[in-house]
Amino acid sequence: MREIVIVGGGYAGFYTAWGLEKRLRSKEARVTVIDPRPYMTYQPFLPEVTAGSIEARHAAVSLRRHLRRTRLIAGKVTAIRNADRTVTVRPASGADYQVRYDILVVTAGAVTRTFPIPGLAQQAIGLKHVEEAVAIRDRLMTSFDQASSLPPGAERRKLLTVTFVGGGFSGVEGFGELLSLATAMLKHYPELSLDELSFHLVEARDRILPEVGAKPGAWVVRSLERRGAHVHLNTQLVSVVDGHVVLSSGEEFDSGLIVWTAGNASNPVVHNLTDLPVDERGLLVVRPDLSVGTDNAPVPDVWAAGDDAAVPDLASPVPGAHTVPNAQHAVRQGKRLAKNIAAGLRGGTVRDYRHSSLGVVATLGLGRGIFQYKGIVIKGFAAWLMHRGYHLLAVPTWERKVRVLTVWLTAALFGRDLVSLASVQHPGDAFVTGGDPQRSGERQLDDRSAA
Repeated sequence: MREIVIVGGGYAGFYTAWGLEKRLRSKEARVTVIDPRPYMTYQPFLPEVTAGSIEARHAAVSLRRHLRRTRLIAGKVTAIRNADRTVTVRPASGADYQVRYDILVVTAGAVTRTFPIPGLAQQAIGLKHVEEAVAIRDRLMTSFDQASSLPPGAERRKLLTVTFVGGGFSGVEGFGELLSLATAMLKHYPELSLDELSFHLVEARDRILPEVGAKPGAWVVRSLERRGAHVHLNTQLVSVVDGHVVLSSGEEFDSGLIVWTAGNASNPVVHNLTDLPVDERGLLVVRPDLSVGTDNAPVPDVWAAGDDAAVPDLASPVPGAHTVPNAQHAVRQGKRLAKNIAAGLRGGTVRDYRHSSLGVVATLGLGRGIFQYKGIVIKGFAAWLMHRGYHLLAVPTWERKVRVLTVWLTAALFGRDLVSLASVQHPGDAFVTGGDPQRSGERQLDDRSAA
């Protein structure tokens, strides 16, 4: 059998493997997916995970449960050597080893883009994985518990101050959902008031949500500000040492929760550790049919899709345009990859990837959203319903659809579940400290210092 190796189990990788399972005959080829995580994260649900509107596990699709005919390797690919037809895998424990392939599919996914800002690595949390979304939610709820027992003052203000850096979809959706959660929690904390909440969204450009038009983007800013948020445009984060936020505008304040969503960068294994062709941005050079290479210099038996691939956008009127790195394209590219690889194995015809945008939709918190398709803009509750409906249909497998819908219906009847489980991040505290909260706090501080 021919060996098909897929690097990355995200959107594009999952849908490629899932499609190949449906199309390949028994013993026609063996498919292997290599990813350090045993699940595919449905990232559009992460903002709702931070708000407790979706259970964390429901935003993660198990690879082993749904890819039953695929070999799964839990590890990180650290190098790709197409000259030798090998990838180097680093498992969680043990020595690195090599996996050979006949056909390679690179869908490694992007990584969070960071900058050398003082204090950022020690204070900020990203919003790209389920674990980060859960940590953000638990951190906010724990801050409410702590603030309610403190008198008004600087420490209480810091605990109730939240800062998001990055005004793209992840940042705005996460910001809006967390603001909605915090506002809803106030009725359970009579010691706290709305005036004490301080939510800041920092964006280096002159607008947020660049995927929508200028007017809808400006409406989103006004909508957030009417809810008490502070939106800082044309502003950069200068420093965040010990939670003290310093902005390029000169404004300074203390923040107990800092979330970094300022864009993505190409995966290091694609950018630096492969002999495959990459462009000036560190993305794999891809032809319209998703094969790697150019018309003049194709790379046989190597395919790529998703955030790390510069896929030509045949639906765009702009010459030389590439598809934007979002879930909508990654899912459809994965499906097209599966069809093209199966066709290539059988000597059939491969087809170019072409997909016109279905529009963009974003949640801004419970009951609030925005949708745009060309000149059509829908705001408010209707757009929020469209957001939920679209992603309920888009999340893979009926099992996940039913679980998500059940949680939504339960929340509609009984409200959000406002229990913080931040202690699971330090499961040994109760055992080691004997239940002493002071010793537990000291141990967490020691853990942070060591990190």
